[in-house]
Amino acid sequence: VRLVESGGGLVQPGGSLRLSCAASGFTFSSYDMSWYRQAPGKERELVATMTSAGGTTNYVDSVKGRFTISRDNAKATLYLQMNSLKPEDTAQYYCNARNWIMYWGQGTQVTVSS
Repeated sequence: VRLVESGGGLVQPGGSLRLSCAASGFTFSSYDMSWYRQAPGKERELVATMTSAGGTTNYVDSVKGRFTISRDNAKATLYLQMNSLKPEDTAQYYCNARNWIMYWGQGTQVTVSS
């Protein structure tokens, strides 16, 4: 099983990034998928979730209206479009797959700074 995140980097406040999570080794379409983040000295936080069929999404209040989670089950890939980024969005972002078992990626760093 592998979850490989990409797309992180350094961006100025107000900028955008698109994270990707390429999945392999399990039936991606059967898993609810989420993005989490963890900033230094803070607990890991659930950012956004999309159900296996893509019918339901949920976001933490702090990113509503700015972030959009999506998935391509044919490509076994999860995305997070992040717009209007703020310095407080700076964190390591992790991809998560959950069904009767949970898988994690290694994370990708997002830094929002001028």
